Amino acid sequence: MQSGISASQELVSKFNDLLSSDAHFGLLATISSEALRPLQLLTPSSKPSASSFGSNVSELLTPHIKPSEALYIILRRYDLAPALVAVTYVPDAAPVRQKMLFASTRLTLVRELGSEHFRETIFATVAAELTPAGFEKHDAHAALDAPLTEEEKSLGEVKRAEQEAGSGTGIREIHLSKNLSMPMTDDALGALKELAGESGRSLVMLKINPDSEIVELVPDNSSPSSIKELVQCISDTEPRFTFYRFTHSYGGNHSSPLLFIYTCPVSPGTKAIKFRMMYPLMKRAVLTVAEKEAGLQIDKKFEVEEPTEITEDSVLGELHPKVEVRQGFSRPKRPGR
Repeated sequence: MQSGISASQELVSKFNDLLSSDAHFGLLATISSEALRPLQLLTPSSKPSASSFGSNVSELLTPHIKPSEALYIILRRYDLAPALVAVTYVPDAAPVRQKMLFASTRLTLVRELGSEHFRETIFATVAAELTPAGFEKHDAHAALDAPLTEEEKSLGEVKRAEQEAGSGTGIREIHLSKNLSMPMTDDALGALKELAGESGRSLVMLKINPDSEIVELVPDNSSPSSIKELVQCISDTEPRFTFYRFTHSYGGNHSSPLLFIYTCPVSPGTKAIKFRMMYPLMKRAVLTVAEKEAGLQIDKKFEVEEPTEITEDSVLGELHPKVEVRQGFSRPKRPGR
């Protein structure tokens, strides 16, 4: 269940401060006036790298934990990215409405600030769980989970990322700011602008460079005139973001709706799985750039694994849903007439 509450500009700004400076150990946040808002950055007297996580928890975090007040806690815990942990603290003594709001908004907090920055999320109900001993107990419990192969772990992260990126369609999914913006090459953005203009371009396909994590234009001068031809242009081995101007006639009417198609073929191997993880996390950012920077207005969005799942019948069915005509009730004739 989603609460409809989103991150405020103030929270995003403070979060960017946490990301950009090693001087901060964590960030406290709450829900106020129907928005996620910052409370305080946690800054130790010495650099976090010079002090232990346990000592920072005791000195900085513990004084802010109250037995009847829910709280969001973002902590810098690891040296390597993703370095952050998102803790949702909802004590049993907190008001019922507060419990519901904090529980239903916990994924929104992580998603809007950028899931790629968080290694794990923790749900705590008692203050003891947020002490050095509590975190050690949490680590020990996590270590007892059934062992998974590296590929299984990576695949699980893909599914989690896809679920978080796709949940709540129609509501704000990710907030773009200076530090959380999506890098895109100039030729990719230029191609999207051509698609929005009168250049005659009908197809733009984008991919993510796995090394630089930059969105790049897929070189292709094809101008498919049908969905069948379009499918043949899309890679069946790598994920793609495809923008296609589908010019067609239906029911005597001529139209050219713009389609966005996200394909993510199943490819074996740990490297391929980790590569696939980038796409659901970046999808919303790519769409935002296309709409706000290139001026595109997308009429229909499709998400499938294999390109062959996209057919002309399925696309036409989404664009022109059949209207069921309901016949009125006919009174039966009276006997003898």
